Amino acid sequence: MTYPHVVQGVFLSRPNRFIAHCLINGKMEICHVKNTGRCKELLVPNATVYLQDCLSPARKTRYDLIAVEKNGILFNMDSQAPNKAVAEWLPKFLGENAVIRPEYSFGESRMDFFATVGNRKILMEVKGVTLERNAVALFPDAPTLRGVKHLRELTKAVDLGYECYVMFVIQAEGVTCFTPNRATDPAFAEALVKADEAGVKILAYDCAVTPSSMTIQNPVLIQL
Repeated sequence: MTYPHVVQGVFLSRPNRFIAHCLINGKMEICHVKNTGRCKELLVPNATVYLQDCLSPARKTRYDLIAVEKNGILFNMDSQAPNKAVAEWLPKFLGENAVIRPEYSFGESRMDFFATVGNRKILMEVKGVTLERNAVALFPDAPTLRGVKHLRELTKAVDLGYECYVMFVIQAEGVTCFTPNRATDPAFAEALVKADEAGVKILAYDCAVTPSSMTIQNPVLIQL
């Protein structure tokens, strides 16, 4: 997936989860943050950031903050990017004959993808990962009741004959492994282990990230 009209800036502050103050071409701009997560490890004062110039006079903010540099590694932090990147990658993973539908209602949840390949019925939930510590990718960065609910729905779906996946999209490269963030959300970590034991397939992939693109790249070791 790609972004047009990307410019470089410097992060100054984040007054709330929706906006950031950034220095662009010597001027302070109020920018939309495309990720409502905490992102405290990424958005630190004077960090180099990349922003999409949306060129829309109807918007209150001209720029969307989409990526940030951390210790020399570029992290995409657009919460919509993982699903877009997975949509491009899924035909390679499932095969060109796969029929893929995004945003599929199942039980009491809306799963990110439903696909059929012959007689196979496939459900996939996608989780974007931006938290990294010592080359270890972790999810979530804040407690997520919704995430636990999705894992339980996938576990039920396995019993109904579905082939189920949860895919963790690490929005950077250079990590050595992925693990659930037990310290922040033990309930999610427990639900992930139970989902694995029930037959839900767990995937973790890193991404090739540039200021104007993000592409699913390589599988990453998973440690539950």
